[in-house]
Amino acid sequence: MESWNTSSEEGFILLGFSDWPHLEPVFFAFISIFYSLTLFGNTVIIILSQLDLRLHTPMTISFGRCVAQLFIMLSLGGIECVLLVAMAIDRYAAVCRPLHYTTIMHPLLCRALVVFSWVGGLINSLIQTSLVMAMPLCGHQLNHFFCELPVLLKLACEDTGGTEANLFVARVIILVCPLVLILGSYAHIARAVLNIKSTAGRRKAFGTCASHLIVVVLFYGSAISTYLQPVHRYSEGEGKFVALFYTVVTPMLNPLIYTLRNKDVKGALWRVLGRGTDSK
Repeated sequence: MESWNTSSEEGFILLGFSDWPHLEPVFFAFISIFYSLTLFGNTVIIILSQLDLRLHTPMTISFGRCVAQLFIMLSLGGIECVLLVAMAIDRYAAVCRPLHYTTIMHPLLCRALVVFSWVGGLINSLIQTSLVMAMPLCGHQLNHFFCELPVLLKLACEDTGGTEANLFVARVIILVCPLVLILGSYAHIARAVLNIKSTAGRRKAFGTCASHLIVVVLFYGSAISTYLQPVHRYSEGEGKFVALFYTVVTPMLNPLIYTLRNKDVKGALWRVLGRGTDSK
């Protein structure tokens, strides 16, 4: 524990892409362009939707495209569930085993965790999508702005008890199990932080975990409220706002949560703002 206090005071150096300094301007330009295109594209869609009344009418989507949309949404959600576990393991190693961090978080393990996240998310999504699409569906109106799983279940022409039970098992595997692992890692982290005597060390450990914890609360809170309740209790009105939160608000907050908590980024931001004020 004394070694941990020493490490917490001195901190760590993230090398990043320092082995390829000639690529850093390329990465900066690449990321800046794509962030700008994301903002520009969403802004254009919002403006067009406000100006053209024809875009206010209900949208039509084919059955195949609806299935594809459902599969993609569930895949991305499942992948993020497992990636958040990988990030929790990283936080555990950084706080509880700092001297063994490079040994624990070996590049091979990091690659394995990424591959497992993608494979796990895709397989779970395939299972859930197949279960829903195997049911006969009656009606063609979805009271939502995309093909959401609980809304599709409401269109079932037959009793969905068996399908809901199978879906519940799949959701527990992809939602609850990762959440239990994350909470377990943070229980160990909390115990390690409480044993740190220095205030600076505790503050640094908390700063290491705070951004990840915020994302976990936002992501799992909205996902659990949507997918871990019986379909007869699902409110389509409330479901739209929850879906709007985890499809729009959470992705928007991610750069703020992960990046602007970094003191170097905040310092650069204030320097840029101060330079702009001075120029005026």
